[in-house]
Amino acid sequence: LGIAYVTAAFEAAGCEVCVFDYIISCYSKEKLARQLADFQPDAVGAGSVTMNFYDAQRILRDVKSINPDILTMMGGPHVSFTVEETLQTYQEIDVIFIGEADDTIIEFAPLIRQKNKWSCIQGIAYRIDSKIVNNGKRDFIVDVDRIPLPARRLLPISRYRALGYPVSMITGRGCPHGCIFCLGRKMVGSKVRRRNPELVLDEMEQILNLGFERINIADDLFASDTNRVKEICNGIKERNLKFTWSAFARVDTVNQEMFDAMVAAGCDGISFGVESGCPEMLKRVRKGIKLEQVKNAVRMCKQAGMLAHASFMVGLPGETKDTLKRTDAFARSLDIFYGYHYLAPFPGTTLCEKVGDYDLKILTRDWSKYDANDAIVKTAELSPQDIRDFVALYDAEINSDWQKVLDDYLTGNNTPYDDMRVEGQYRMNITFAILKEDLVEKLGFIEAADLNRGGDMAGRILAERMKNTISGEPRLVENTIHDFISRGYLKADHSDKGCNWRWA
Repeated sequence: LGIAYVTAAFEAAGCEVCVFDYIISCYSKEKLARQLADFQPDAVGAGSVTMNFYDAQRILRDVKSINPDILTMMGGPHVSFTVEETLQTYQEIDVIFIGEADDTIIEFAPLIRQKNKWSCIQGIAYRIDSKIVNNGKRDFIVDVDRIPLPARRLLPISRYRALGYPVSMITGRGCPHGCIFCLGRKMVGSKVRRRNPELVLDEMEQILNLGFERINIADDLFASDTNRVKEICNGIKERNLKFTWSAFARVDTVNQEMFDAMVAAGCDGISFGVESGCPEMLKRVRKGIKLEQVKNAVRMCKQAGMLAHASFMVGLPGETKDTLKRTDAFARSLDIFYGYHYLAPFPGTTLCEKVGDYDLKILTRDWSKYDANDAIVKTAELSPQDIRDFVALYDAEINSDWQKVLDDYLTGNNTPYDDMRVEGQYRMNITFAILKEDLVEKLGFIEAADLNRGGDMAGRILAERMKNTISGEPRLVENTIHDFISRGYLKADHSDKGCNWRWA
């Protein structure tokens, strides 16, 4: 979503833009060199959060080694809060966009090759020789309705449709809450800036017109204004938009009327950030919610007919074996889907900047470990291994339940619903292998001599090649390829030489 907003801003500034998407395709320096040679850009940018910063940095390093004259840019939350460190350490990064960059990009783009004029542009940092110049953060955009809609059309849409994930969108920016583990307030501001509901609906239509069938509303406070939520939900019905969707929400801003309206408009799931089952922990991290509010929100969600999900965080300041035990008991008591994330004190958070004020020690600045999948902190009572052991018990339960479903799939003892879950997981693995290994590009050319046996030989040959390449149940591999073809995700270009499959 962030890259689509950045792309839209550069387009609004009059730039020709191309997206090299390595999230759902294979990356290699050789492939990058071919793409740069084809497009001939003046500048290349990469967005990053903390956990994938090194990946983005290495891509820009490769860009510089291929063509040192290309200007390299990076934005996003990580570099916004590590400006000096990043520019000092990584010479392959020429310019950093700080914070909310939509207006900064529009001002910067016409001056890409005029470095002598960069000093007047708020919101960027760069080097002049060995000196770092930081022009400071730009004020937040007051009227978010004038921000161009994300340029999703420039993304490899058929690849994303094949993957099957929901499309994320936001209906506003800003968060007034001060959770000490979160970047939201610093990155998007404390004042909530809501978009016009009609523009929100326009964007939903745009997403559906691209062929997607599911949306996730990802902003912090969509579900905080009942009248506005109802207006958007009524608009979905009035425009006869047919799709399913989900949203994030705080437990202290929702009510039954809101949930009922959301369900009537196609919403089938809500995810709540609860973080802890201990009131004193919630107070310490300034979450601003009460456990009774969590219970009420879950109850209302169930009554409306939606799935509820709760996210908890382990390794918070002052965490003890007792607080973990109480969180576990509270999570189980909700009788909903829930999961645990390890605390990752990202640069820019209160926890990272003022860690000395808390019972917490951060053990590494290896940014690749800031993925919330391992313990990188300790408290006075808990070692990293103690925190891992707690999560391991939860994982063991989940894995045991899932293994039974897998076993019953093999023996034919599953319900149809569970069989669908298993095959959905297998298909996801198959799809991801096809995407990340660029298998359509590698296996997709079929010589004319092989196509002279009649019928849909091109599709059958492609499916057979995939079955011989991908580790997975052959029947599901074949079904996946034929489904991609029937849905139009894959297209065949025919010539005298043969047939070449490509993503649509």
